[in-house]
Amino acid sequence: MSLRLSTVILPYRRWHEGGRSAWTRAEQLGFHAAYTYDHLSWRSFRDGPWFGAVPTLTAAAAVTERMRLGTLVTSPNFRHPVTLAKELISLDDISGGRITLGIGAGGTGFDATALGQEPWTPRERADRFAEFVALLDQLLTEDAVSYEGDFYAAHEARNIPGCAQRPRLPFAVAATGPRGLRLAARYGQAWVTTGDPKLYENSTPEQSVQALRAQTEKLADACAAAGRDASELDKILLTGFTPDRGRPLESLDAFVDFAGRHRELGFAEIVIHWPIPDSDFAADQKVFERIAMEAPSQLT
Repeated sequence: MSLRLSTVILPYRRWHEGGRSAWTRAEQLGFHAAYTYDHLSWRSFRDGPWFGAVPTLTAAAAVTERMRLGTLVTSPNFRHPVTLAKELISLDDISGGRITLGIGAGGTGFDATALGQEPWTPRERADRFAEFVALLDQLLTEDAVSYEGDFYAAHEARNIPGCAQRPRLPFAVAATGPRGLRLAARYGQAWVTTGDPKLYENSTPEQSVQALRAQTEKLADACAAAGRDASELDKILLTGFTPDRGRPLESLDAFVDFAGRHRELGFAEIVIHWPIPDSDFAADQKVFERIAMEAPSQLT
């Protein structure tokens, strides 16, 4: 199985001061897709520049032609399915059908309280996520939708002409728990994981691989319960959050070894962070670009 290599470009730079050039360079390097985070702010970047995901992707769509674009990931923390659906349909049209929606339940970070609400419990996040995904699926596939749920409502919401991609743009569902995996099995065209966060600080890469193998097995079980073949879902690994940390980007050989071990688990796409100096995602730009250009041919 050949492995697709993608990148994630954090929206921390002004468009005309390095933002645009990163997206155009990503396409020149041959990345399968370039994603961005969909947060209002994020971790150590909270007190610095940070731009919105949808406008950033719209601008990226205008300066690229082939590369897929998307979010890793959007969540219900500050989004509503009705307004998000309209933005996604517009973005899919502008890009010529190149958008993938990475979508997850959200966490307890800054997004969780920026609108003035109390942070939701894990159960509340799971409940909202289930309703959010189901309604968004309906909004993106039907011309008119009315719905009244526990958390969201839609009254004759119109979404004509729909997505450029049919029946809708693909969902890449980020999940590791049983309820999220069931959503991935039912609605996802892809599944996203960052590994097991509990292993990040004090565990080994080998233990991380074992945890990822267990996650893929649980995904397969969820697909079987939904009457679906797990091979229908692309498996996507967003790197940078396993015990390997930044080591895979230290050299071409290190990355090929890392990617090869995860390809054996069935991952079809590996996503690496565009280098950001003086951050957790710091890396040598020249090494990063060499990986982008040469690693895919060694992983076919």
